[in-house]
Amino acid sequence: MSDAYTAAWNESIADPESFWMRASQAVAWASPPTRAWDDSHGWFPGATLNTAYNCLDRHVEAGRGDAIAVIYDSPVTGVVEHYSYTQAMETVGRVAAMLARQGVVKGDRVILYMPMIPQTLFAMIACARLGALHSVVFGGFAPLELAKRIDDAAPRVLLTASCGIEGSRTIAYKPMVDEALKLATHQVEKVVVFQRERLTAEIVGPRELDWAAAVAEAASDPVPAPAIMAANDPLYILYTSGTTGTPKGVVRENGGHAVALTWSMANIYGIGPGDVFWAASDVGWVVGHSYIAYAPLLVGATTVLFEGKPVGTPDAGTFWRTIKRHGVKTFFTAPTAIRAIRKEDPDAQFLHEIGTGDCGVVFLAGERADPDTIAWLEAESGLPVIDHWWQTELGWPGVATCFALGDTRRKRGSAGFPVPGYEFAVLGDDGKPLGREQSGFVAVKAPLPPGAFRTLWKNPTGWDKNFAAFPGWYETGDAGYIDAEGFVHIMGRTDDIINVAGHRLSTGQMEQIVAGTDGVAECAVIGADDAIKGMTPIAFVVPRAGAEGDTSLEKRVIAAVRAELGAVAALKTAYVVTGLPKTRSGKILRNLLRKICNGDDWVVPPTIDDPNIPAAIAAVMQAAVPA
Repeated sequence: MSDAYTAAWNESIADPESFWMRASQAVAWASPPTRAWDDSHGWFPGATLNTAYNCLDRHVEAGRGDAIAVIYDSPVTGVVEHYSYTQAMETVGRVAAMLARQGVVKGDRVILYMPMIPQTLFAMIACARLGALHSVVFGGFAPLELAKRIDDAAPRVLLTASCGIEGSRTIAYKPMVDEALKLATHQVEKVVVFQRERLTAEIVGPRELDWAAAVAEAASDPVPAPAIMAANDPLYILYTSGTTGTPKGVVRENGGHAVALTWSMANIYGIGPGDVFWAASDVGWVVGHSYIAYAPLLVGATTVLFEGKPVGTPDAGTFWRTIKRHGVKTFFTAPTAIRAIRKEDPDAQFLHEIGTGDCGVVFLAGERADPDTIAWLEAESGLPVIDHWWQTELGWPGVATCFALGDTRRKRGSAGFPVPGYEFAVLGDDGKPLGREQSGFVAVKAPLPPGAFRTLWKNPTGWDKNFAAFPGWYETGDAGYIDAEGFVHIMGRTDDIINVAGHRLSTGQMEQIVAGTDGVAECAVIGADDAIKGMTPIAFVVPRAGAEGDTSLEKRVIAAVRAELGAVAALKTAYVVTGLPKTRSGKILRNLLRKICNGDDWVVPPTIDDPNIPAAIAAVMQAAVPA
């Protein structure tokens, strides 16, 4: 056990005031905090700062302007670009001036519907400079989902690009933006389009602007000064799937965010000024926000912005090639990516030929990392592979092996130990902590540490439901246990949110869509285990009377989900069945469906209404498997 980790965790729980006040000294404040926590105002009340200034300006002022801030590596286009801290600061300033010319001021919202290109990162930080809230929407989302976020955030400006590049596919963004704006009630004032060479977009009407032209028009405008933000002022809104199909806007605050991410880089990942850090994620997700756009820059490190896939761009060696080419010190990716690489290159020939250069550790997160995947990567790379766990709501790791504190303990199948600042318990139905090795509801003691959410957008009390079931505890929505050695094991969701290749998706939302498809009487969507993606959604459909012979039903169900949620939903399998397994009270036995899908042993539960249904479903699935 690491003495440094133990001392840090103990102090963070016993004396969080001293612990976080000391951590706050690593941040450049306009008005420094005089205390860490206030029940009414949250973390660092009364303090002020600007996150963009902390990411760029202060490093330039400290004489590190020539240090590399951003490396853009795009194997799908063959482009590699390096931006120094001075270049990044100047570019962010020009984008901020462009946004200011469009009327964006402190408190406004700006939606980004963009690919993994430098302009996306610079626009995020430009919003932070102005004090405007950015809300990044992953480019793979369907127009209806984008429209929901436009209506909820009510942005003044929408930033997009002419296209995104997904592997070998080029996806036109502008038509999806146009459709979303038709579906949305709220209307943005301006749409700014960054034109990419692969596919350009038509700019139509006075509302639409060409990005390069708009920046050029603002070239003579003064660069806006960094807005002075209260520590509890919002930095951004990030939407995550809700169980009702309505997106939930998690609000991240400036002060706690900067302190927590700065602490995490030094004490979990071992990254400081001049180090190269690569989080192979997308800025549409929380990992991309925290560990591509902000955390590396907050500590003066180099962040890698990668536009590609773990396989196919061009091959299963692209991750190792990127790590070696740029001298990556710490690498962060999803178990899904490693499983995909292993499927393409089971003997790790690319890894052995290319090597991992200066890399000292690999961190995994996004969904549970199965022990077999960790064992394979450790054996083939010779590096420690650390699974760790967190959520959009938390914003940074809650369970991890704090590698940079000298803690190397890890157990395959566990995400590690509570990170300093987090006090975990596994609770029973009665809300009382369970003993070691007992499974229950994974919860974190309130108040949550800096960086975690304290409110939802346009629903300031909505977050209270996470504390309602167990007063004084944040219910994570995950089930798990703490073993005899103190390792925390996260075993899966307790609700109907499933994790597909790192994307949290609501099966309840999919069910709503499936149920609305013509010819469907009732349905269930569950998450089944998948060797590559971790989980994959599968639909079970009971046809309406008269529609039993409709051979198009499966295809129409899949098409309906794709049309509303986009390809990211990944629903590719639907079975038409005569009935669903239910209790006598009418509750669908989804756990039984999961076992049937996963090929696990199952028995007919005594509470079932029709004991013949499970075998009938298994027979339908067996008949659908090609001989």
